[in-house]
Amino acid sequence: MSQARAGWSPDSPVEYPPVFVWPPRPAAAARWFAGYPGYLWPFNIVYVLVAIGVWCWATPSVSTMSTWAVGWVGFVLVRNAVLMTAWYGAFHLRLYIRKSQEQRFKYNVKWPAARNDRFTLGSQARENVVWSLASGLPIWTAWEVVTLWLFASGRIRWIHFSDHPIWFIVLMLLIPVYRDLHFYLVHRLIHWPPLYKTIHSLHHRNTNPGPWSGLSMHPVEHMLYFSAIAIHWIVPSNPVHAMFTSFHLMMSPAPGHAGFEHIEVGPGGIDTHGYSHYLHHKYFEVNYADGVLPLDKWFGSFHDGSPQGDAAMKARRLKRSSSSPVQSDQAPRTASSPVIDAGASSGGGASPQGREQRC
Repeated sequence: MSQARAGWSPDSPVEYPPVFVWPPRPAAAARWFAGYPGYLWPFNIVYVLVAIGVWCWATPSVSTMSTWAVGWVGFVLVRNAVLMTAWYGAFHLRLYIRKSQEQRFKYNVKWPAARNDRFTLGSQARENVVWSLASGLPIWTAWEVVTLWLFASGRIRWIHFSDHPIWFIVLMLLIPVYRDLHFYLVHRLIHWPPLYKTIHSLHHRNTNPGPWSGLSMHPVEHMLYFSAIAIHWIVPSNPVHAMFTSFHLMMSPAPGHAGFEHIEVGPGGIDTHGYSHYLHHKYFEVNYADGVLPLDKWFGSFHDGSPQGDAAMKARRLKRSSSSPVQSDQAPRTASSPVIDAGASSGGGASPQGREQRC
């Protein structure tokens, strides 16, 4: 690791997990899957535990959620507001208010300016919090309560661990992979110039992102982003799976946009592995995925943080500029565009009584 005057950068190029490689590396893949840090640890385990805890102890009963009522929907909204504020606020408080580790492991040594006219509200932090809570929170909650109502009312199939233990576990393990694919597809879509200019450019104002930047999005982008939970309307699953998807969607942007590679907390600290996405905020047209699947490498948009990655990116830009007057991955520059700086039985599932036993 190197901490230059411009900020932290890795000593070696960013690499994908040793899964989609040839020849196969089963031992390395197993270490990545179960080791620390890796696929399960630390963050995915945290998201699973939070989802299970919320489903078991902080969600209205299935019988209550089987019919629409303001009371239980409002409860979920308030619950989600508390959890979102606590999660993002903890990152922001430690790293940007208390500055507990100063600029160690920070990608960009500059702190976000207290006053920045690029942001509608004149402050990056203020705008990020407002978009996250005023738009992200209600849209996330809407997707979640609709999904919970579909399960509770028997409109979508509800499987139980006791009936389908293997599928139950496999689906839980596949959710982060699915999330990566969904995120990549939505992300590429909103980088189409007309959508970038009108929707996604709001998120890309954050060229020096902080935790709250993760969910600072246009409402249309929030609708698309949180739509990942709708997979459970189609694929037989359990509300626990849906809650894992829901809380993965809500929680994962915070470490991914924290602006630090390593958080000095506990005996060994926690790696965020956010450098790849930081490069996306810096260069706009690279690293659209979250890094579980090598989608950017497969489709030619990967940047590993090396000089060779810079050269490949410039070559792609030159190729596009020579073939088209408008680049395909970026919106045309406007005055408002950001400036880059350095198993139940088939057909309905169990009865409401069976579904009520959740934990």
